[in-house]
Amino acid sequence: MPESMDSRTRSGFDITFPTATQSGVDQHEEFCEVTVGGRRRRIRFHDYGEIYAIPGLYEHLFYDRLQCTSPEVVSALLEEELVKAGAAPSDLTVIDIGAGNGMMGEQLQRIGASALVGVDIIEEAAVAARRDRPGVYREYRVVDLTKLEPDDRTALAAYGFNALTTVAALGFGDMPPLALAEAFNMLSVPGWVAFTIKDDFLHDRHKTGFSALVRQMSEEGPLEIAATRRYRHRLSAGGEPLFYLAVVGRKRSDVPLDWAE
Repeated sequence: MPESMDSRTRSGFDITFPTATQSGVDQHEEFCEVTVGGRRRRIRFHDYGEIYAIPGLYEHLFYDRLQCTSPEVVSALLEEELVKAGAAPSDLTVIDIGAGNGMMGEQLQRIGASALVGVDIIEEAAVAARRDRPGVYREYRVVDLTKLEPDDRTALAAYGFNALTTVAALGFGDMPPLALAEAFNMLSVPGWVAFTIKDDFLHDRHKTGFSALVRQMSEEGPLEIAATRRYRHRLSAGGEPLFYLAVVGRKRSDVPLDWAE
């Protein structure tokens, strides 16, 4: 890993990544050590609540140090497909699921989406989005999409969503497939769908989870894939590139929920 990846930066965060002998962990087990308030802490990358609670840490860790590009790549691909279809970003009413602290919402706002609603299961994400990016989302709801209360379902349905986005939230147990299916079924037809998924998750050897759901949605009609782009999502803790697929498509029908179970 380059020297700069282990040095103190102008942000004030003192972050170190695993040594070579520690770095062979799976992506969902990656971690770093960071000094906060004079105390050294080990934080797993997927402990999002803990990361969001520290102002600026998410951006510094994933975007400055690990060079994540997913929000920019996905929003750019979506914008390209909108142009091809003669559609305007200003016509989009978007449900952004796994919205985190609003990085994707900020990009959607940049391309001109008119109405954005953030959804996440983690309260710390909502707090961070309101703290770091006030005004990006028209509303931000902390809900479990697999167990929606009637009031939440009614409130979300009232928006009449015609676009769904989710970035770096599919796979690794962060969000169950049923959550994607539930959100997908909130879209009007033909709604826009834009998401990322680890590139090898769509290979035939992956028979369950998002891999199986997305393939079935594509092969049997609910999702018409318009464009894909393989790109470097970010660097691993060991400095290796992690490749994802950005996918943009159109909803053609609801997805049977039992496909996600």
